[in-house]
Amino acid sequence: MTAKHQLSYSKPFTLCFCVSLSYSFSFFLYPHYPSVQMGDNMVDQSSPMRVLVTGGTGLVGRAIEHVVKEEGGAREGEEWIFLSSKDANLMDMGETQAVFLKHQPTHVIHLAAMVGGLFKNMRANLDFWRNNIYINDNVLQAAHEVDAVRVVSCLSTCIFPDKTTYPINETMIHNGPPHESNFGYSYAKRMIDIHNRAYHQQRGRCYTAVIPTNVFGPHDNFNIEDGHVLPGLIHKAYIAQKEGSPLVVWGSGTPRRQFIYSLDLARLFLWVLREYPEVDPIILSVGEEEEVSIKEAAEGVVEALGFKGQVTYDRTKADGQFKKTASNAKLLRYCPNFTFTPFKQALKETCDWFVANYDTARK
Repeated sequence: MTAKHQLSYSKPFTLCFCVSLSYSFSFFLYPHYPSVQMGDNMVDQSSPMRVLVTGGTGLVGRAIEHVVKEEGGAREGEEWIFLSSKDANLMDMGETQAVFLKHQPTHVIHLAAMVGGLFKNMRANLDFWRNNIYINDNVLQAAHEVDAVRVVSCLSTCIFPDKTTYPINETMIHNGPPHESNFGYSYAKRMIDIHNRAYHQQRGRCYTAVIPTNVFGPHDNFNIEDGHVLPGLIHKAYIAQKEGSPLVVWGSGTPRRQFIYSLDLARLFLWVLREYPEVDPIILSVGEEEEVSIKEAAEGVVEALGFKGQVTYDRTKADGQFKKTASNAKLLRYCPNFTFTPFKQALKETCDWFVANYDTARK
């Protein structure tokens, strides 16, 4: 890990107290990992971690793999297993239990989900709700059954109420309904927070979740119809450049978003897995001042790809939620010196990767 991305902590250590099934108290002490009693089982946290990453071949999973293997993010003796959909159908409880029994993880990063952009969500709210509820319930239960001491799940800022005050923070998740466009996905993701609180109360588990803002980077899904806004713009601009046609941006361009580079998110995921002491979720995001409009994002893509054509806006397409500005104050209290990759640099690296890997990229 480069010096730029070294994490420093405002506290030398923190405690997460967990009540076991027999109501005796045990705790996690980070980063020293003593033995932790969970019910009748003892888990030795001083031994190396065996980390299972669900959704390991997606955008964030590939970024974590890069940080672990290419940046030296793994510690000596650690084992990292990156699952794909080929390894198990996580909507099936039997297959989920089997893959967890096979690998016996001590720690889990849970990324697997049915995901998609605005228009895919609008078409399939029921599918997003049902599929993600099955996946999340199966993964958390299977992790508990193999006595995994830590699960970090990935949520999204779309879970927050549509009608709210800004900036949003971690205490506001359940204060009202999410935006109508993606309520199925949003409610399913919200329920992970309920899941984690219930496992803590009834099973003594310290499972938690992170809430990233809009993630982008290499290995994203660049599908124009169903992908997220930034990879979709990159793909459309690439095609327009090759065909000499205008770049048509869907919507008015006025909605605003905070974008986080997948490699920055991956580095923060490792910190959460090892150090973050709370069951309550934490927002992982650039600051409020880094929020950009879709128009500004499109202009960044145009610059990164060297696109010379006309840019137009199709206002007949839905804009979705206007803004969901998130506060990263909690993150900064724990990691005040973390430096995010500048948006233009991250966007250039993503565009360069897409161009170089166009034939094999997801699209």
